[in-house]
Amino acid sequence: MSHRRRTVFFVSDGTGISAETLGHSLLTQFEDIEFTQTVLPFVDSVAKAHESVARIEEARLRSGVRPIVFCTLVNDEVRNALRAADALVLDFFQGFLNPLEAELGTRSTHAVGRSHSAANNKEYLDRIEAINFALAHDDGLGNQELGKADVVLVGVSRSGKTPTCLYLALQFGIKAANVPLTPDDFDRGTLPGALEPHLKKLYGLTIAPDRLAEIRNQRRPDSRYARLENCRYEVEQAERLMRHFGVPWLNSTTRSIEEIAAKILQEVKLERRVY
Repeated sequence: MSHRRRTVFFVSDGTGISAETLGHSLLTQFEDIEFTQTVLPFVDSVAKAHESVARIEEARLRSGVRPIVFCTLVNDEVRNALRAADALVLDFFQGFLNPLEAELGTRSTHAVGRSHSAANNKEYLDRIEAINFALAHDDGLGNQELGKADVVLVGVSRSGKTPTCLYLALQFGIKAANVPLTPDDFDRGTLPGALEPHLKKLYGLTIAPDRLAEIRNQRRPDSRYARLENCRYEVEQAERLMRHFGVPWLNSTTRSIEEIAAKILQEVKLERRVY
């Protein structure tokens, strides 16, 4: 029986990021159903699994339909305890780890919390370094160090540069800086001087003027900065500059941060450094 509203749990012995990411990718294929989602992280004992089962049962009784559970539990005992829940339990480890063990001819380590931890010290430090770099080189800060960047995002204010830089750092370990294109640059008809030595690292973000005006009005209501005619002017001028200097760009209007980041990695030919 189909229900337009379902309860979903992501159960993990670690942070829950893997379960949530994998599960959410599947749930997005069902646009006509509303999902109430809960993450249950650090379920690393049978006792905690029983607590999770109680919460799942409570949700079942409240909604009248069994919940959906995505789990990434490595320990067999903990996983079996969770299976007592009256729910659809989708076990990513059982679905993928067992066939991998058979194919590779060896048993996995069954170590808890390996995918999102500081266990791999170099990857963890690379991620933190990339995040710190993005924060220190946001909105034109630290332009003297742009040579250390893997990519430099340019575009008008509020076109999505900052969140994209942080996402590239957090998810991929990419050192991304961002520099805004401003009315002063448009008056001069050239890119900011600090960018000229780094043209090959530049990647632009543009945005539909009406969407830009909407975003800016949330920040500075009824300002010239947020007026539609000003937004049209800035977007047109930014695209003109990027076209003139051969800077590739992407329209961020209808794209998610994940899509934008993936497109940048592909077009700039950057390789992921952390997992």
